[in-house]
Amino acid sequence: MRCSNSLVGILNVFVFLFSIPILAGGIWLRLHGSTQCESFFDKPIIALGVFLMIVAIAGVVGSCCRVKWLLWFYLFVMFFLIVIVLCFTIFAFVVSSKGSGGETIPGKAYKEYRLEAYSNWMQRRVSNAKNWNSIRSCLYEEKSCTRLEAFFSNETVSAFYQHHLSPIESGCCKPSNDCNFIYVSPTTWNKTTETQKNPDCKLWDSDNQKLCYDCQACKAGLLNNLVSSGKIVAILNIIFLVILIIVYTMGVCAFRNNKREESYERSNGF
Repeated sequence: MRCSNSLVGILNVFVFLFSIPILAGGIWLRLHGSTQCESFFDKPIIALGVFLMIVAIAGVVGSCCRVKWLLWFYLFVMFFLIVIVLCFTIFAFVVSSKGSGGETIPGKAYKEYRLEAYSNWMQRRVSNAKNWNSIRSCLYEEKSCTRLEAFFSNETVSAFYQHHLSPIESGCCKPSNDCNFIYVSPTTWNKTTETQKNPDCKLWDSDNQKLCYDCQACKAGLLNNLVSSGKIVAILNIIFLVILIIVYTMGVCAFRNNKREESYERSNGF
């Protein structure tokens, strides 16, 4: 019994210590975040830090001091968390099952990305004007296109075609290969009088604040990054889920042992 309580207590001490830098990081972003993207993440990070801290305290006090209602609270929250992580893991696998990889273009080292290659759920998220305006601001603040122009501005078109561009650089910083525009620099292309079927061709603008940020290719480039990250997150979630189940099992064991000891003390008149 002591072993179970001690293990639960020790594990939650580590969780408490882990929550401190998370909470501190969220507070730092809130006070010092200079971009819209940074300020977007501060509240979820602070909430996660506070949540982990409260759960850890409940686990430590409930197990080590044998506070029955705190152990009840701890086990309920842990069970709820396991269900959420399980659902999120399944969801991450489902939405990231389509897309990624991009389309190979003959004669070019970089790939291009098509929005229809990704799951319908992900397409709807980036097709929503309100969502995309926020994402677009974040992409612009990252200055990927500015760096691309700075690095390759003096190169010829044939040299530019041999660079391996990131999905964001390929989708947001240059026009689609379908447009057949005339290359001037990585982010400056002259439009032609040809009729193009790809709607992105009409959206392209050499203005550094516009470029192809509203193009479907830009949205697809973002989704490609999310799909790649989603698969990694899903794998990490499985590991996290296994750890949660182990900790939850120890908590249940500690709770049962505490009840058994209480029953023993009552039966023996202690």
